[in-house]
Amino acid sequence: MTALTARFFNRELSWLAFNERVLEEAADPSTPLLERIKFAAIASSNLDEFFMVRVAAVRREVEEETTTPDLAGLTPSQQLASIRQRAHIFVASLYRLVNDELLPALNAARISIVPVATLNEPRRAALAAFFREGVFPVLTPLAIDVSRPFPLLTSLSLNLALLLEADGDEPERRLAIVQVPAGLARLVDVSGGDGVCYVLLEDVIRAQLAQLFPGQVILESAVIRLARDAELELDDEGGNTHLEVVEREVRRRRRSDVVRLEVESSASEELLGLLRDQLDISPEDVFAVPGPLDLRVLLGLTDLPGLDALRDPPLQPASMAAEQEHRDLFELLDERDILLHHPYESYDPVVALIDRAADDPDVLAIKQTLYRTSIGSPIIAALQRAAERNKQVTVLVELTARFDEERNIRWARALEQAGAHVIYGVRRYKTHAKICLIVRRTPSGLRRYVHFGTGNYNERTARIYTDFSLMTSAQAFAEDATAFFSALTGYSDPPRLKRLVMAPTHLRPRFLKLIDRERRRAVEGQPAEILAKMNSLIDEDIIAALYAAAQGGVKIKLNVRGICALRPGVAGVSENIEVISIVDRFLEHSRIYYFLNGGEEQIYLASADWMSRNLDKRVELMFPVDDAAHKATVLNALRAMFRDNVKARCLRPDGSYERKAPQPEEPPFRVQQHLQEEARRRAMLARDRAGVAFLPETSNHQSAKKR
Repeated sequence: MTALTARFFNRELSWLAFNERVLEEAADPSTPLLERIKFAAIASSNLDEFFMVRVAAVRREVEEETTTPDLAGLTPSQQLASIRQRAHIFVASLYRLVNDELLPALNAARISIVPVATLNEPRRAALAAFFREGVFPVLTPLAIDVSRPFPLLTSLSLNLALLLEADGDEPERRLAIVQVPAGLARLVDVSGGDGVCYVLLEDVIRAQLAQLFPGQVILESAVIRLARDAELELDDEGGNTHLEVVEREVRRRRRSDVVRLEVESSASEELLGLLRDQLDISPEDVFAVPGPLDLRVLLGLTDLPGLDALRDPPLQPASMAAEQEHRDLFELLDERDILLHHPYESYDPVVALIDRAADDPDVLAIKQTLYRTSIGSPIIAALQRAAERNKQVTVLVELTARFDEERNIRWARALEQAGAHVIYGVRRYKTHAKICLIVRRTPSGLRRYVHFGTGNYNERTARIYTDFSLMTSAQAFAEDATAFFSALTGYSDPPRLKRLVMAPTHLRPRFLKLIDRERRRAVEGQPAEILAKMNSLIDEDIIAALYAAAQGGVKIKLNVRGICALRPGVAGVSENIEVISIVDRFLEHSRIYYFLNGGEEQIYLASADWMSRNLDKRVELMFPVDDAAHKATVLNALRAMFRDNVKARCLRPDGSYERKAPQPEEPPFRVQQHLQEEARRRAMLARDRAGVAFLPETSNHQSAKKR
């Protein structure tokens, strides 16, 4: 390892380390059982996306015979070999945990998933009737021979692969495929008074395969599942619109290369060989799985009623805008800014702001970016309503939000039909900024109201992702927001912004300048400190600047949830840098950047991580926190994260993560629990000031998905 490469971790292996931390939560016996099930399903789902996106990219580099090493000094072929080895170890650990601990624990709680063959005769007869009436008409058996090629299987779909005995016309044994219908519930309830009991739909189909292939001898069957390359190739030489290009590439994705094949571990070598030949996949990319494929099925168990003792306590987001219940939200924003820390504080004021704008006759225009939204989004409904009422509604929709492309296209077209101006992204740049601008007529003239966020406009994920929202009517922010939208919708030159910082034009140089300023202060003997929280840190220039600052004497603490290419604790390079990662009940998603600045502290919130794609290939926004009370809220939350000794892990110089254990006589401190209590305390104070009783909101338990 060279002096250069010793300073960096490989991106892909760092991501696998993150998913291993997710799996640790599933293995933690102090976590409630259904939450452990949730984390196991999340870890499995995360791995799917990793293969479809990151592994697919490395495979393409190998196929193109690229030999350029990454920051860690690994060539694409070396990376791919390391990924495969570690991924196989991960899958083995995942299924060992599921089979040896989680499923038995579910059985003990009288929740079981059993094979069809273990059921008594009456239940098997009921399943056979269910198959005939509710499943058989949907199925299409597909035999494969020289005249009928292997079918185009959808990525992540479940299928039964069958080995059929040779017949008189075909001397060799043959393959057949039966796709498990995605539109039917995979968990089939066969409860009979002895708790909750399910069988899997694929097992129901397997038990009745003779009906699908009458007269054929079925030698064996195995459930299979494949993952395809999910990257979109958006180069367009045909003069098509951006929307047309994205639609074409989404369709092409269904036929892209297979990057991973999962198959039941009971499958024979003969069946595996036939599948590998048909799918053109190497043995290293085949994962023999000793249990149910696609563990997302277990998420269906986490929402079963009457099992509160097996879950985390329900989240009760605090309402931080008590006056909103008695005063107009626009009037409130005329007086002061509102800062919200989700999910500890309710997302309702954000939805209410847009909803109120849609119905207010004095609102003339709404401009908004949308990246990912919920199904049946009230924000989309409000924007449609506003457009139908002849308000000027402009929505910049990011079509290429990965795996949400088709849904985004559908609701973007619905907005267009309602009369909104829809901008289908910015060519060559993914729009990741979170901003909404409302223009309203007041007795004193037009006034603008702005919402900035670190997370998506999605009221569902706002209950399970940690993010910040800032709502303001400050003129400087309003002017910048107007300039931002004008630049994006009019394709004008990059705007000159006063308070906001925008990528890909100014965010990278601003970060480098802020980091270097701390370095210079430290060199001059002044106290210097950088605290930052983000999802990923892999940009080489940013890491080099942090190393230089640390060597100059700056104290640096980083909370990096996922990928981290920076190597802390290297002698002469990064002794002054601490890196932690927190994986807990809520997905850590907010981006916070703090600089001591000689005592004149600066705190920024952003939609961007310290990744090259965020700084150079995306439209992002960073905004300062100016209000003293809001600064204290954000900084207290940020500092508290480095006190966590329950769910925080420290990154070591060798790339391993180690839990931060409490020091002697130090009580356990779990930051997410602490922040819930802090939000409740602030809400009580706010309601005392407003003269109303404190009534926290209630919420249904929802399962989290890691992205």
